[in-house]
Amino acid sequence: MLDAEKLMFRKSSYSSGRGQDCIEVADFPGGSAVRDSQNLAQRHLEVPSREWSALLASVRADR
Repeated sequence: MLDAEKLMFRKSSYSSGRGQDCIEVADFPGGSAVRDSQNLAQRHLEVPSREWSALLASVRADR
């Protein structure tokens, strides 16, 4: 697991603008890390690039 303090997390564009349901995403070579911005003490989830791309394509298709 990568050190969360070394990752550059940003608020996901899929989070609401009212501070609710916020997730943060950080890209790293070979994948992306996802975390709950309201529970930063919890660990992040690392997803390989291929699976992350498939997830985003699925979410975009549902819009």
